[in-house]
Amino acid sequence: MLNRRISIAPMMDCTDRHERFFLRLIAPSVLLYTEMVTTGAIIHGDSSRFLSFDQQEHPIALQLGGSDPKQLARCAKQGEEYGYDEINLNVGCPSDRVRLGRFGACLMKEPNLVADCVAAMRSVVDIPVTVKSRIGVDTNDSYDELCHFISVVESAGCNIFIIHARKAWLNGLSPKQNREIPPLRYDIVAQIKRDFPHLTIILNGGLKTIDEIQEQLSYVDGVMIGREAYSNPYFLAALQQQFYNTPKMYSRHEVIENFIPYLQAQLSNNIKLSSMTRHILGLFQGEKGARKWRRYLSENACLDQAGVDVVWRALSFLNAHDQL
Repeated sequence: MLNRRISIAPMMDCTDRHERFFLRLIAPSVLLYTEMVTTGAIIHGDSSRFLSFDQQEHPIALQLGGSDPKQLARCAKQGEEYGYDEINLNVGCPSDRVRLGRFGACLMKEPNLVADCVAAMRSVVDIPVTVKSRIGVDTNDSYDELCHFISVVESAGCNIFIIHARKAWLNGLSPKQNREIPPLRYDIVAQIKRDFPHLTIILNGGLKTIDEIQEQLSYVDGVMIGREAYSNPYFLAALQQQFYNTPKMYSRHEVIENFIPYLQAQLSNNIKLSSMTRHILGLFQGEKGARKWRRYLSENACLDQAGVDVVWRALSFLNAHDQL
């Protein structure tokens, strides 16, 4: 059974395979999620490109976007064959593109369809099928409606719900605004856990400190960290020590030294350095020399023929004795 106490949210343009490999060097135990991958991309595109991952990324969940039960079942089966530890259905993304494709947060208005999707996926895989949602969408935001959604989807066999503690507005707010403007309602997620004690309830949204996480873990089964894990990735080292009792963590410098072989391997496969180093800009947040680190990487990793020497040079701007 996966340890769901701490997980990292699926984030578009953020949690790609390079980011996940990097985060795994910092936190060996947290559950990682892919970016949302649409069923169309897998079925009609290069499925290997979207589904391949390094074995070091385990435990890892594949998040799917879609609303056709047969297509979702087909993609879930492929995900299991690739070795993912969980299949997650996105019922929380509020972007226009996602809404027009009839998936994401708009599916909260169609709990029976979500249940059909979950049932179809569960019928073809042995790994967990989970759902990530909001607490409501548009004017469909009453507590009774949320309970109805969970009850219907649970009836299809889903017993793990990841709930972003904000409602979503599908018209008038951008995805970024939907992460900031609707108020956080941790109390609603906590009430869901009280009313559905037999379900595994994971809280997502706005968590940035160990104290906040510790408090919420007294009400729910786990927490999912989003933007803080991306902007301040070394925060995960503290989480690893606090919640998994890991006695010794890699320092920031050691993380980079361990990341270098991965960078070299990817460069040999014609992956641009900047597509990987963009994920590590926040590693030294709050440390002396962090601004020079970010600037040097930003200005030089994008150059033609940029190699790992760029990373070594950026590292030279920082305190060589950095420790956890």
